[in-house]
Amino acid sequence: MGIKTKIADGYMYFLTMTVVNWIDIFTRPVYKHIIVDSLQYNIDKKGLVVSGWCLMSNHIHLLAKADEGFHLSDIIRDFKKFTSKAIIKEIQENGRESRKRWLLSEFSAAGKMLKKPQQFKFWQSGSEAKEIQTRQFLEQKLSYIHNNPVKAEIVAEPHEYLYSSAIDYSGGNGLIDVVLV
Repeated sequence: MGIKTKIADGYMYFLTMTVVNWIDIFTRPVYKHIIVDSLQYNIDKKGLVVSGWCLMSNHIHLLAKADEGFHLSDIIRDFKKFTSKAIIKEIQENGRESRKRWLLSEFSAAGKMLKKPQQFKFWQSGSEAKEIQTRQFLEQKLSYIHNNPVKAEIVAEPHEYLYSSAIDYSGGNGLIDVVLV
């Protein structure tokens, strides 16, 4: 689960994490809330600082850094490991998941393709990480993140999307604690 780009301590990054095969798993609230709860846990306990985020049907974007004394690469690694296991477990145990057999088959096939095969693989390897070096780049990425659900025609306005930090930037309170920039 390596990071494609080296993450240096002390900097904010634009991160994208994608589900294997671009599977639309985050269409059900139960899986979305595993992500939300894990993000908040990492904010509360592991030094994650989130300044922007958006969870789409098959990927998540973050504008994030780590507090001093913590390493963003470690936080992301642990986040992916925990959420992967929690979502797979939920799929296995949820009697209402109509795609259960197909989802587990896809995640199992992805796990078998690894150099060191695993029973399941949920997230694509690596996380695209782009260091935020200028205010302009920061604002561009924040706009991109918040407009994802608008572009996908899920909502008409960014602040209407529940699984995003756009509401925080509109004066409301979102699902996780966000540090505005």
